[in-house]
Amino acid sequence: MTRHSDAHPQMADHWWWRPGWQSGTRFLTFHVTFQDAPEVHRLAAAYRTALAGVGGLDLVPDRWLHLTTQGLGFADAVPDDEVQAVLTATADRLARIPAFDLTLHRPEITREAVRWEAAPAGPPSAVRAALRDAIRSVRGTVEEADDGFAPHISIAYSNATGPTAPAQAALDAVDAAPATAHIDHVELIVLHRDRRMYEWETHTRLPLGQQTPPE
Repeated sequence: MTRHSDAHPQMADHWWWRPGWQSGTRFLTFHVTFQDAPEVHRLAAAYRTALAGVGGLDLVPDRWLHLTTQGLGFADAVPDDEVQAVLTATADRLARIPAFDLTLHRPEITREAVRWEAAPAGPPSAVRAALRDAIRSVRGTVEEADDGFAPHISIAYSNATGPTAPAQAALDAVDAAPATAHIDHVELIVLHRDRRMYEWETHTRLPLGQQTPPE
């Protein structure tokens, strides 16, 4: 079924500097990443090919595909001991959440991106709730509002103001089977956006559903 973006007739530049951000800023955040997700890479390649001729878009390569989950804080504002305490609390909570599958169908256009809505939304929402609980237990406060979370993976970001129609036509021309990814871990990453792309180094990989057996 074709999905049209009537609510967003115009796209806007995604890369404006949010409060606290500038070139060189590094941010600690928990993401689901897709380096080892061949089905997602297959689907992403089909849509990158279709969108390649559409102006005003920065296409996301496989290595930078991600599901934004929960921020921890700017790297220079979170002491190392707090990072380690959050990781300990997070590992304990994520061990209670089983691994799960996510399915990506057709991307949709939002005001600043072209993205898949990940389904089902329940498991990544449960992961985010566990992350927020872990952060709050250590730091007392949590970055970002609790409501409005919509699990998604962007395939392109808008870098200019312009109509959505060319991107929608390109999406409508793609005939590709949905992709499924098995999610068995979350990563704490050190993120930046210095080159008009979200890029990162992995700090710690945290498995799902792996409880330590009793001694």
